[in-house]
Amino acid sequence: MTATLGLSADEMLLTTRAVRRRLDFERPVPESLLRECARFAVQAPTSSNGQSWHFVFVTERPKIEALAAIYRRGAALNRGRFVESSRARAERDPAWGSQQRRVIDSGIHLVKNMHRVPAMLIPCAAGRSEDPRHVIEGAGSVIQAAWSFMLAARARGLGTCWTTIHLMWEEEAAELLGIPYAEVRQYALIPVAYTTGGEFRPAARDLDGVLSFNAWRRAAPLVPTAGGLHEPS
Repeated sequence: MTATLGLSADEMLLTTRAVRRRLDFERPVPESLLRECARFAVQAPTSSNGQSWHFVFVTERPKIEALAAIYRRGAALNRGRFVESSRARAERDPAWGSQQRRVIDSGIHLVKNMHRVPAMLIPCAAGRSEDPRHVIEGAGSVIQAAWSFMLAARARGLGTCWTTIHLMWEEEAAELLGIPYAEVRQYALIPVAYTTGGEFRPAARDLDGVLSFNAWRRAAPLVPTAGGLHEPS
């Protein structure tokens, strides 16, 4: 068992960030460590106790570079929409806008360096049906499993980032990795690497503004993200 950072559960939950700029592209991540983190993923809650999800780890450099090329293609189409969708809120809230600028810059950094990551994780779930129930059941299981993996990775000094842009060409990625596209849906592409620099800190987030009890109460309406597939910050 790999030594952990000794974080409490609270510390781990407060500081597991979407890591883009601080991924160490030079340090290999051994397969044994990926497997160790996956041990926690298989314990995640799963729909109907079905374990219908599957992790595809990618560590071969040619395949990483091919997936990175797909990712860059999607990012080039997506960036303008992402910046534009952030503009109005940034004008209303300069502090948020400053933070969002850093998120955008870190996203650009990841796009430029995705081909250098030592490992990628493609979380998948059974079912290609467009029936919303099947999509939700698959997502409900595989997202919880992937998040457990990402927390276990954080505890061991690894950084991760849930990205979805490659799904614009999901079938192409499936062919590259031998994933049966007609039967299995991909949900993300997660770079995995050791992290660089100092400690991670909790993000500045508003708690009261996102909570209601017993009935919907919100000062400002929810504004949907404008177009495209966007990455979490």
